[in-house]
Amino acid sequence: MTFTARSWLAPARPDFPDAIEDPRERKAIKIELLIVFGITLGLSGVRSLLSLVDSLLQSAPLSQQQVQLNVPQAAASLIDLLKQLLSAAQLVGWGALGLYLLWRAGVKITQVGLDRRSPGRDALLTVALAAVIGIPGLALYFISYHLGFSLAVQPSTLNDTWWRPISLTLSAFGNAFAEEVLVIGYLLTRLRQLGVRENNALFGAAVLRGSYHLYQGFGGFVGNLVMGLVFGRLWQKTNRLWPLVAAHTLFDFVSFVGYALLKGHLSWLP
Repeated sequence: MTFTARSWLAPARPDFPDAIEDPRERKAIKIELLIVFGITLGLSGVRSLLSLVDSLLQSAPLSQQQVQLNVPQAAASLIDLLKQLLSAAQLVGWGALGLYLLWRAGVKITQVGLDRRSPGRDALLTVALAAVIGIPGLALYFISYHLGFSLAVQPSTLNDTWWRPISLTLSAFGNAFAEEVLVIGYLLTRLRQLGVRENNALFGAAVLRGSYHLYQGFGGFVGNLVMGLVFGRLWQKTNRLWPLVAAHTLFDFVSFVGYALLKGHLSWLP
C-alpha cells in the first residue's frame, strides 16, 4: 500500500465500532486505562522521569553517567536465568492483559492486527520498519550521547553464559510485545472507543512511549516519541500489529545481542 504525505497525515477511518456513548461504559474504560497503565508502562514513565531528574541533579554530565538494561539478577547462574525468564514473562503478561481486556469488551485480536492474514506483507513491513526506525534511532542516540543529552546506555551486562543470547532474545520480544500491544493495540483502540480524535490519540500514545524511556536521557525520549508517531500512524492506517511487534523485537535483539558481542571490541561503545 502506498501512502502520500497528505493521506499519511489525515485521520484514519478504521473498521471499528462507533465510539461508546453510554456514560457508565465510558467511565469504566477510563478507570480501566488508569489501572492498566498505573501498574505497567505509565508507572514506568513516572519512574523514568524521576530517574532523569535524579541524573540531572548529579554533578557529572549525563554522558558520563551510565544506565544498564539487562543486568544480572542473581549470583547463581541458574537462578539468574530463571529470573531473566520471569522478567520476560512479566512483559508478555502485560501485553496479554491488554488483549484480554479488549477481548472481554468484544474486540477480536484480529481487529488489532494479531493474525496471519498477510504474512508476506507483514514481513516486508517488519524489515522496512526495522531499517527506517532502527538505524536512524541508533544514530540519534549516539549523536545525543556525544552532545551530552543522553546517558551511556549499556543494553546488556549479563555474564557470558550459554543462555545469554536466549535471555536477551526473549527480553527483546517481551519489551516489543508489551509496548506495541499496550501502547498501540490496546490504548489506541480504547481511545477510539472514547471518541478521541485519531491525531490526539496518536500524539498521546507517542508521548507515553517516550516517557518510559526518559531514564536514558532526552535522546531516548525524542527517539521513542518519533517511533511512536510512525508506529501509531501505521497501525491506524493498516490495523496490522504483528509487523510492529516483529520490527521492535528485531532492533532490540540487534541492540541487546550486538552490544553483548561487541562490548570491549569497539572503543566507541559506552
